[in-house]
Order: sequence, then structure tokens, then C-alpha cells
Amino acid sequence: MMDLGSEQTTQLSTHVNRKELLSNVMKRTSEWILSQDIPSDITIHVGRTFSLHKFPLVSKCGYIRKLVSKSSDAKLSAIEIPDIPGGAEAFELAAKFCYDINFEINPENIALIRCVAEYLEMTDEYAVGNLVGLTEAYLNEVGLKSIASSVSILHSSEKLLPIAEDIKLVNRSIDTIAYIVCKDSQYGLNSSTFDWWAEDLTVLGIEFFQRVLIAMMARGFKQYALGPILTLYAQKSLGGLVRSHPFNSPLCLEDISGKGRKQIEARIEHEKRAVLETIVSLLPREKNALSVSFLSLLLRAAIYLETTVSCRVDLERRMSLQLGQAVLDDVLFPSYSLPGGTFFDVETVKHIMMNFLEYEMVGNQLGFNDEENVFPSASDMEKVGKLMQDYLAEIASDSNLSVSEFISVAEVAPEQLRITEDMMYKAIDVYLKVCTLNL
Repeated sequence: MMDLGSEQTTQLSTHVNRKELLSNVMKRTSEWILSQDIPSDITIHVGRTFSLHKFPLVSKCGYIRKLVSKSSDAKLSAIEIPDIPGGAEAFELAAKFCYDINFEINPENIALIRCVAEYLEMTDEYAVGNLVGLTEAYLNEVGLKSIASSVSILHSSEKLLPIAEDIKLVNRSIDTIAYIVCKDSQYGLNSSTFDWWAEDLTVLGIEFFQRVLIAMMARGFKQYALGPILTLYAQKSLGGLVRSHPFNSPLCLEDISGKGRKQIEARIEHEKRAVLETIVSLLPREKNALSVSFLSLLLRAAIYLETTVSCRVDLERRMSLQLGQAVLDDVLFPSYSLPGGTFFDVETVKHIMMNFLEYEMVGNQLGFNDEENVFPSASDMEKVGKLMQDYLAEIASDSNLSVSEFISVAEVAPEQLRITEDMMYKAIDVYLKVCTLNL
């Protein structure tokens, strides 16, 4: 009596051998077609036109084989594939594979090749060692083995949606990055590797960047350690909006005149607004995880971009917790109001100051983590008092500042914060002189 398992193994072996034999025949046929310079018998339109041969294509591409077999035209000579992932560049690589023309697979093009192979159904069902299997082997053995290559694959996947999501290429890349970062951090290697991998992450769009950081935290990466990464990403992605001087033009664009400039500005501002709001949502809750100067730059950008109120309020509250570390430039917010308004945005500074005073009264009840100091120290109180007097002296020269606005800023800092009244008197003197000149 024949063993059933042996019979199944024999049948499987025979099936594989036949597929391998057929694959070798197809390979020789492709080589013969190329060597004989046989006229093409099918045209593929994928953004640009490719004049090719049916046999190499249908032998490896299930998608094209189905189109040809289902066509009512026995002599089908043209196929249009308008929505192929990666467009003409991706299809050209797939076509080369069908013709057994060698090309390099690397971290920069593997996502493109893997997605087009999936779309064209280039599986082992149609040819042994087909492109889907080949690309999967590369991903498992090379592509998804380091942060740099995984970031490159993830970055390429941004233009290959939704198919890159469907085949789990996005999630696999994110998981690899998070795993390696957290493993290095666990073994004390994070400090030595931070510079290069954090720089790598800045090429990602904000959605994928956010997903990577969330995956890192899910694996145990501490949120307070995200500060330097977010700082670097903000500097790269927000461009001219994150500047060291408050009164430079907030948005640097090419000199495009007329209606086109306005359209480009609106699109860029919309994108940057989404980036900024996401960055703020990811900021660590711990005090001193970020410098007050960097928080000031983010708030300045938030005011310009007119982000959500919650985004601006969050940044104001964060600044208030570290106001004792601020210098004058950190609180000189320009006003982006209509012509005729004040040069300085005094309302934002008043909000920050009131938050600081609230923090003084209620301590650590504002929703932030502060394991060092529950209340502002005496030194902080002294520094904030001097800062507000310096601020008042600075804005006193603004001729558009009304008397009521000037007084409201002067009153926001209580007397106990004032070490000396000298700067207050100086500010009042400057303001009165400016008002007199405008009479």
C-alpha cells in the first residue's frame, strides 16, 4: 500500500519541476526574442508608451495575462494601465524582469518594485522565482535590516499608497525602525546613534514621521527623549517659519508674482500648519524637555499660520512653565494683524504671563510633568519680573500701541515681581514721548 504522504510529495515535486522547466523555457524564449530583434506585438501605455512582446509579459504578469485572455479581440495589441503604482519607471523595471534583463535592487527602489510586482500579480503562480518572491526575499534579508534602509523604503512608500499599506510594507518598515531604535536605546547605544538616525527621519512626511514615533513609544522609547528629534524635524520641515530672529519674514518663497504666488503660499501654509500642529501634539509633557527659545519659535509659527486655538494655548502654557529661562527675544512676538495694528503681539505675552502666575499659585496642576520644581523658584520669579519690565520698555516705542494696551501689559506683572521700578519708569517715559510725537 502506497503512503499517501509520499504520493503528495511526489506530486508536489513534479508540479514544481514542471514550473521550473516552463520558467527556463520562458527565459530562453525571452532571450531569443531580444537576440532576434522580433517586432513588438503589443503596446503598453503607462504614462509613456512601451512597445513590447506579449509572451514575456503574460508569462510572468498575471494582470496582463488576464487582460489578454479576457479580451474579445484575439489580436489585442494595446493595453492602457493608467493607475499603476510608480508609473512608467516602475513598469519599466517590471518589464525588464520579464525579459530577464538584469537591474539593481536597492533600498531606494525596492518599494517601487515590490508594489508594481504586486499590482501586476507577478507571483510564483505564474512563474517560478517571480518578482513578488524576489522582492520579498530582498526585504527580509537586506531591506528591513537597518534603520537607514527601512527609512528609505518608508519614504518611497509615501508615493505608493494605498498599495504599500495593503501589502504591509509601511507597517513593516515602521516596526523595523522602532525595534532597532529601542533596542539600541535599551543597550545604551542611543546616544551614539541618535545623530544619524534622527537625521534620516526628517525625510519622512509628517504622517509617517508621527507613526514612527508612536511605534517607538509603544516599544518603550521615553517621550521626554523625543525632544531633540522633534526639534530637528521642525527645523527641517518648517523651513523659514522657524527662525532665530522674530522679525524676519515668516515664510520664504520663491519670487513668484501675481495670482500664482498666493496659490502656492496657501498650499504651503496648509501643509506647514498640519506639520506644526502634529509636532505640538507630540511634544513631551515634561518641563525642560525643550528649550524655551524653541517653544517660542514654534509659537511664533503657530501665530503666523493661524493654527487651532488649542495648539497655540498648549505652546503658551509650555512657555509659561519655563518663562524664567526666557530672554527678551523669546517674547517679542510680531503682530500679523492688518496694517495700522500694533507691531508687537502683546496679547500672546499677556497669556503667557497669566499662565505663569497661575502656575505660581496652583503649582503642578496644569497637566504637565515636573519632577524637579512644583512651583517657580524665587530666582525664576525675579527673572520673570525683569523680563516683563524689559519687554514693556521694548514695546513702548510702538506708536500703534494704545494707552489701554500699554497699561494692560504693565499691570499683568504684579508688584512683587518687580525688583526695581527703573525700567518701568523708563518704559513709561519712552511711551509718553512716542505719544507726544504722534499728536
